[in-house]
Amino acid sequence: MSEVTVKALAEEIGTQIDRLLQQFADAGISKKAEDSVSQKEKQALLVHLKKEHGGESSTGEAPTRLTLQRKTRSTLSVSGSGGKNKSVQVEVRKKRTYVKRSALEEEQRAAEEAKRLAEDTAVREAELAAQRAAEEAAKREAEEQAKREAEEAAQRAAQETRLAEEQAKQDAEQKVKRDAEEKQKRNTEEKRLAEEKAKRAAADEQAKIDAEALQRRREEEAKRKAEEESQRQLEEARKMAEMNEKNWSQADQEKGNMDKTDYHTTTSTYARAAEDEQDRKEEGARRRKKKKPAAKQDDRNANARGGRNQRGGRGKQMAKPTSMQHGFDKTATVAKQDVVIGETIVVSELANKMSVKGVEVIKVMMKMGAMATINQVIDQETAALVAEEMGHKVILRKENELEEAVLSDRDADLVAVPRAPVVTIMGHVDHGKTSTLDYIRKAHVAAGEAGGITQHIGAYHVETDNGMITFLDTPGHAAFTAMRARGAQATDIVVLVVAADDGVMPQTIEAIQHAKAAGVPLIVAVNKIDKEDANPDNVKNELAQYDVMPEEWGGENMFVHISAKQGTNIDGLLEAILLQAEILELTAVQEGMAKGVVVESRLDKGRGPVATVLVQEGTLRKGDIVLCGLEHGRVRAMRDELGREIESAGPSIPVEILGLSGVPSSGDEATVVRDERKAREVALYRQGKFRDVKLARQQKAKLENMFSNMLPVKSLN
Repeated sequence: MSEVTVKALAEEIGTQIDRLLQQFADAGISKKAEDSVSQKEKQALLVHLKKEHGGESSTGEAPTRLTLQRKTRSTLSVSGSGGKNKSVQVEVRKKRTYVKRSALEEEQRAAEEAKRLAEDTAVREAELAAQRAAEEAAKREAEEQAKREAEEAAQRAAQETRLAEEQAKQDAEQKVKRDAEEKQKRNTEEKRLAEEKAKRAAADEQAKIDAEALQRRREEEAKRKAEEESQRQLEEARKMAEMNEKNWSQADQEKGNMDKTDYHTTTSTYARAAEDEQDRKEEGARRRKKKKPAAKQDDRNANARGGRNQRGGRGKQMAKPTSMQHGFDKTATVAKQDVVIGETIVVSELANKMSVKGVEVIKVMMKMGAMATINQVIDQETAALVAEEMGHKVILRKENELEEAVLSDRDADLVAVPRAPVVTIMGHVDHGKTSTLDYIRKAHVAAGEAGGITQHIGAYHVETDNGMITFLDTPGHAAFTAMRARGAQATDIVVLVVAADDGVMPQTIEAIQHAKAAGVPLIVAVNKIDKEDANPDNVKNELAQYDVMPEEWGGENMFVHISAKQGTNIDGLLEAILLQAEILELTAVQEGMAKGVVVESRLDKGRGPVATVLVQEGTLRKGDIVLCGLEHGRVRAMRDELGREIESAGPSIPVEILGLSGVPSSGDEATVVRDERKAREVALYRQGKFRDVKLARQQKAKLENMFSNMLPVKSLN
């Protein structure tokens, strides 16, 4: 295996066969292409080549010359006769020889090196000497400077002592002067207050006298009106009695005349009986036909004469004339009721409480200028005015009185301390909100979301070198408008993330509107500036159309250029957030009963209702009783955003709590209360009220949505 042919050796070392055969011939070895080459012949060829190219000789001495040869071939196109191009092969050969320096050069170089070292040593020693001299001079200068400073300090101390004495003297004089002025001012103020008190007392006394005089005048006026009314009624009764007496006298006179006069037209007994029967029929027909008015004089005369039965004294007694009935009734006394009115009440229910008909209540409301039906719901103020107008005593009752009592029973006189800002990350979908937050938190959350798009609000707090910041990561997709609105309401600062290559998008405009509606400051983070097609200036121009002006243009909004992928200028964004928070001067009560807002909630299969609560004030502890919207319960466990069990959480800390009676709605207020029984009552009251409002809304929307719920009519061509 150690012997190979010349052809195989040429292929192995990458050279031509003819060149290899020539090299063998130069080395004194005659070979052909098919001949084999032994290891010894290879060694001999190698020694020959080293010797030829300046390598080591056979004696093992170091080479003094090295020759390098290089050959390049190229083709050159040359135009010939007839317009045809001709290709010419061009070969360029280069040869370069390197010769080793002699021993003399080595000695010369060594001498130069020794000389250079000596010069360097001398230079270093000179530098050290100069440095020592400079240090000594600096030391002397420092001593002199210290001496001068000590003298100046002594002079300043003496001057400050003198100034302090003068200042103390001036302060004492000013204090005496201020005390005198304050004493004079107090005396003046006391004198003024005494005068005002005397004036108020005189005014009160005068008002009391005026009120008593007004009351007396009202009583006298009422007494006079009552006497006039009584006199008028007596006069009317006297006139009516005289009229009745006159009518009765006239009726008696007419009766006497009729008794004397025979009204029959014949003397026949049978004819008279027939006339009487005909008169009875006509009289009965007239009575059945219509009721005669009692006010007419003819009817009064007819009643005074009586019917046919009065003729001849054979009939019944004379009918009582209607004019004898008096014209006024006794006024019915209204029974005053204690009417309890809630925040809203139906007209029919108000009428039942006042023991009157619903029509009477509607009449009173119409007199007061309010139109209402018997089934209409009216507010507490209107119902109170109607009840007072009808002479009843009104008792106003608040339906949420228990709720206000429970929520007002909290710790008082607590000191507010600075708290961490709550920052909401908002922007269009896929503009880098979660990636920016991931780089800040040094975590990767975007991969855990469906499709890498945030579908819930994530609440996290991070510790920076300058303080703590709480972040709310909101979705950017169009289907999560309500979530973004809740995130803007529970925040202190909004960070609007805008991609430098996309610019302003629909959800970007919506985020600006949410921030303006919540009244919170806006910081714009221009993301993806590392891309080639990034254009931050275009982003500023587009945002300026929506009243988001950069500070360099004279606006109030800070613009920070960042790259969430590479982490460019993330520290600048954090500094801008902390600067804005420092301007806002955010404070909250550290101790006491906690109060917060529900960021998100869900129903866990193994743990039950789970709510993410952002604590806004106080300290939420394990075991506290929480009233959360329509739900209540005791906190059985608390976890932070990393899933670790914790015992308490202060302001601006998001936690997950377990133990509620149900899943609360996002955005509900979570409040710690003292009594679990009262918390349950308030929760049940809220659930009932929510159910009533929901049913009323559904009932109202049935007719409005009738046409929209109908299917379109299909027509066949």
